[in-house]
Amino acid sequence: MTPTPTARDPERATLDKAAGENFPVAPFFLPRAWRTDLMAVYGFARLVDDIGDGDLAPGGADARLLGVPADRAEDRLVLLDALEADLRQVFDGTPRHPLLRRLQPTVRRRSLTPGPFLGLIAANRQDQLVTRYETYEDLLAYCELSANPVGRLVLAVTGTSTPERIRRSDAICTALQIVEHLQDVKEDLGRDRIYLPAADMKRFHVQEADLAAPTAGASVRALIAHEAERAHALLDEGAPLVGSVHGRLKLLLAGFVAGGRAALRAIAAADYDVLPGPPRPGRVRLLREAGLTLRGEG
Repeated sequence: MTPTPTARDPERATLDKAAGENFPVAPFFLPRAWRTDLMAVYGFARLVDDIGDGDLAPGGADARLLGVPADRAEDRLVLLDALEADLRQVFDGTPRHPLLRRLQPTVRRRSLTPGPFLGLIAANRQDQLVTRYETYEDLLAYCELSANPVGRLVLAVTGTSTPERIRRSDAICTALQIVEHLQDVKEDLGRDRIYLPAADMKRFHVQEADLAAPTAGASVRALIAHEAERAHALLDEGAPLVGSVHGRLKLLLAGFVAGGRAALRAIAAADYDVLPGPPRPGRVRLLREAGLTLRGEG
């Protein structure tokens, strides 16, 4: 039997997922060198998430590439440990997995450090062990691992990192992570994960069973609106990052902020009922938000 392209080429399968992301990974208008390096970073981030979510291509190719025995190929923590070992070879050796071999020239070219990559692995380990968050502060600590490293890597790849820009970037990335959680309440629940803080659920009189309903009741809508307001405030806090850079990077960062704001408007337009499916903004709304963000409005 001839293997499918996905099973035969896990690297290509992972990178092809870029087209389906909520926010642009490496849009056409960026310089080719930036696009190459951002796609290498994306490939790693996507592989980590696919391991953590159990979404690897069928056939066990990624496990074999990471040196994981067949009888452990479904153990996500074992896979994450193997990925971390291969990541360390990026900085001091020759990695096994093609996505990490693709990452190695980027790491050397851009003088990237292990910290952000290790943060993404730590977030996915946490997803295997922690499925509920008691407070908003607990959720922010998770986003520090799961989302903020991506923005820091974008700044590092483009050579624009400063302490203030990192602070603004962290606010944007955390906001985008919260927005994604709000869009995916039902999907996350199907994975036995809830990213709505338990303290907020209690405050708004929301039970876990309420999140499994076909549509949201008034209490769930009020809770989603509260979390959306927090995400909006974080986007506003991070938005000055856009005005601190120039050229094509400004367009990219404006796209991130605009994507978050447009998604929040879509959630509001659905009257905060995210349970039937993720509210998604249309292209016109995205372009309008991008224009407002570039002008420093919104």
